[in-house]
Amino acid sequence: MPATTSQAVATGLTRAAIFLVVTVGGEPASEAEARGLCGNLAALVRAVGFRAIDSGLSCVMGVGADAWERLFGQPRPSELHPFREINGVHHAPSTPGDLLFHIRAERMDLCFELAAQIMTRLGEAASVADEVHGFKYFDNRDLLGFVDGTENPVAQAAIDAVLIGDEDAAFAGGSYVIVQKYLHDLGKWNAIPVEQQERIVGREKLSDIELDDAVKPSFAHNALTSITDEDGEELEILRDNMPFGDVGKGEFGTYFIGYARSPGRIERMLNNMFVGDPPGNYDRLLDVSRAVTGSLYFVPTAPFLEAAASLAGTAVASVGEQAGGAPAQSSPDSSLGIGSLKNEAGHE
Repeated sequence: MPATTSQAVATGLTRAAIFLVVTVGGEPASEAEARGLCGNLAALVRAVGFRAIDSGLSCVMGVGADAWERLFGQPRPSELHPFREINGVHHAPSTPGDLLFHIRAERMDLCFELAAQIMTRLGEAASVADEVHGFKYFDNRDLLGFVDGTENPVAQAAIDAVLIGDEDAAFAGGSYVIVQKYLHDLGKWNAIPVEQQERIVGREKLSDIELDDAVKPSFAHNALTSITDEDGEELEILRDNMPFGDVGKGEFGTYFIGYARSPGRIERMLNNMFVGDPPGNYDRLLDVSRAVTGSLYFVPTAPFLEAAASLAGTAVASVGEQAGGAPAQSSPDSSLGIGSLKNEAGHE
């Protein structure tokens, strides 16, 4: 699957972002509206983004496990499932979410306008479960004062890390994404000496240089989130975390968003953080950063979303019969034709 057919998963970091999580009503009309939006999303992005072409507006749409069954039927991506709650030294909750819209641009006004247009298009068919407005903080730092995303893969390495290949051929070119909202106790964090903060994160605070393994503790954040396969090769993900906050409410946080070709990569990292590796050797960042949301989505290809518009007013019982190029058992108007999309070129 050429990368051009994929959604804008590997877009570079921007100055602004909106993370919009919505739930879709259970009525057939609501589900039809959601499918209709799938087909119209690219046009909405183009219309809003045309007002400031150099601002790099993009939007990635993800679909949760429960919503996938209702909107598209079978088959479904092989590793798509609800976010798995983690009960370890600290708690990672699983929270509602049918659709995720990850909206990015160099300007917040464009992000805001696109989010508003999306919700107008959905109307009463969906409701907002969570909305977070993220911003770039100085030199890509989080509100804890450390640079975030230093080890992100780039170029072809990023594509290899996030896009599904032959392991799930019917959904090649798609990706998985996990999101969590973390709230920070900045008073508690700022009371910790900088040297100890650096040991918790695994990096020097000012320079962003990684601590030497000889002095880095086993509970350091970057030690626990570095995972390998059985051959010792590092398993990478792509993070696009953003700080957010509300000074009046005393709310300061980081919105974690991680893309990967398998959600198991991110789940291993989270298990290391919340349970510990070995158990009990948990991420000390969690002593000051509390996860309050958690959900998992599949990111279909751009052609898949475009084709979904054909289902806007129809049933989805026959969608699965088209997967992988299987012979259709119903009219083209009631099927996504997933298999036939696998080799089509997408649009920008």
